[in-house]
Amino acid sequence: MPSINEFQKIFLDYLQDNAFEQAPQGLYQPVDYMMQLGGKRLRPVLVLLSYHLFRDDFRPALPVALAMEVFHNFSLVHDDIMDEAPLRRGQATVHHRYGLNTGILSGDVMLILCYKYLVKVENSALIPALVETFNEVAIKVCEGQQYDMDFETKEDVTIAAYLKMIEYKTAALIEGCMGMGGILAEAGAENIAHLKAFGRNIGLAFQMQDDILDTFGDPDKFGKKVGGDILNNKKTYLILKAYELAGEADRQRLKQWMRSTTESEAEKINAVTQLLIDLNIQDLAMEKMISYQETAFKHLAQVKASAEKKQILLNLAEALLVREV
Repeated sequence: MPSINEFQKIFLDYLQDNAFEQAPQGLYQPVDYMMQLGGKRLRPVLVLLSYHLFRDDFRPALPVALAMEVFHNFSLVHDDIMDEAPLRRGQATVHHRYGLNTGILSGDVMLILCYKYLVKVENSALIPALVETFNEVAIKVCEGQQYDMDFETKEDVTIAAYLKMIEYKTAALIEGCMGMGGILAEAGAENIAHLKAFGRNIGLAFQMQDDILDTFGDPDKFGKKVGGDILNNKKTYLILKAYELAGEADRQRLKQWMRSTTESEAEKINAVTQLLIDLNIQDLAMEKMISYQETAFKHLAQVKASAEKKQILLNLAEALLVREV
């Protein structure tokens, strides 16, 4: 049985064999730069793993895996432009290294390249279903990004609206990767539905955990400075739950902090974090995260595939969701 590392290696070899080294270099060199920046390669591995549940040789799924990884990186290129971010994975973002116009155009061609790889699958009869699923995913990711942008200036964001936003912006792509692997393996409608539900709920749990770690994580283990969401006045599940549970005085204090641009970053982070601690928000968010994880595992249990193969997916999911606070 292949290990996760073997899935990753085979995908990386395929990525190297399909490097974007072509003319005009001004268009494709930034694409290749972005694709080589690293990352967990979670999404392509999920495509391969979902396909592998039903077929031992998972190499036929590599074009779809690459399409989903190119799409993920396309979304990051354009997100970085919108956020005016200078760094991605510790390196200069595409638009900072190559210029804004190049960042836009190279991102555009990455989206089109996704379709190039989707139609490379061996069974051409599956292309319509793959493209339809991909289109649904791509639209949801864009809608999720717009919701996220809208929330920056919207005062009355609800928890339900926030959960819909992260479902679209984060979880939809993971859901799509699982579903497309199942479609390509011709796993049947019931199995595909359970795979997609597994991916959606794992994506929600992962984002919920990320929100928790951003406030309560150990920066040495989390890999970045904690408190970033608080400093950026992000309306995360933690903040919205605090608004819901706080008394009037604490709610107003929290709103004042989350509108502020105080020069003392530490003061703001400490004040908001203490309010969250007083309201037991970390535990409540953890309960929500665990509920998504348990729902995901229940759906995977319903997939009609070997327990040994499903265990690889479970191990990956558990590894993603056991980052230390």
